[in-house]
Amino acid sequence: MIKILVTGARGQLASCLKAMVGSYETLHFNFVDASQLDITDKAAVTSFFRAHTYHYCINCAAYTQVDVAETEKEAATLVNSEGPKNLAEACTISGTILVHISTDFVFDGKKSEPYQEKDVTNPIGHYGYSKLLGEKSITTIMQHYFILRTSWLYSEFGHNFMKSMIRLGTERESLSIVYDQIGTPTYAGDLVKVVLKIITTSSKKYGIYHYSNEGVASWYDFAKAIFEIKGMSTAVSPIRSEAYPTPAKRPAYSVLDKASIKTNLDITIPHWRDSLQRAIAKL
Repeated sequence: MIKILVTGARGQLASCLKAMVGSYETLHFNFVDASQLDITDKAAVTSFFRAHTYHYCINCAAYTQVDVAETEKEAATLVNSEGPKNLAEACTISGTILVHISTDFVFDGKKSEPYQEKDVTNPIGHYGYSKLLGEKSITTIMQHYFILRTSWLYSEFGHNFMKSMIRLGTERESLSIVYDQIGTPTYAGDLVKVVLKIITTSSKKYGIYHYSNEGVASWYDFAKAIFEIKGMSTAVSPIRSEAYPTPAKRPAYSVLDKASIKTNLDITIPHWRDSLQRAIAKL
């Protein structure tokens, strides 16, 4: 029996994982939220790992409020930087393999071709900066880890762009959506399958990987597809980012190159529209 600790139990990624665990009889999961294990508390993390033994730790805990992070910098840093550092130290001592979820926001978005793992990081907001600090702690402390950078995550669980669009589409006849930020929507259920493959195949190909669904889209494209698949008549107009100012800057281009993860983990990645169709069907 493979024992797995999952932090951030109330988030959409952990929720997708919970929905799949019944199909994996050889895996035993322990889902914990912040009330059960505060990853920002080093003493609590140390004590927890002394009392329990795990083969893997999947860190789904994160401070993801991109705009609020610009004013709540300390809170974002605690969860996204200190938390992973505490887990990395505890996992190293206990011999636990850490699977950590990171973000495309570690890049500045100034490239015009997909970002590779080796590309220079340069976050333009505190959320991305705090996540990068977490990555650096893990790579400095550990040898046996998987860091999965992903983008534009959504699912049938929690709060995300897909669910927000469906809600707003029922309330308004028309919406204006940014078209000059380019990336790839990623269904959390697909990302979870990758994490589970890492575990079930006992992969030893440690390191940083990029994972998103296939294809490229703007937020405008994403919204149009949501309404089309959902069968909603909401009109969508494209606008520039400058017409919708936010406290935190977003990368203008954050498409991720998935060649490394496809080769090393032998996975086939679905196109974002196909995954969106499956996610909407589950609502």
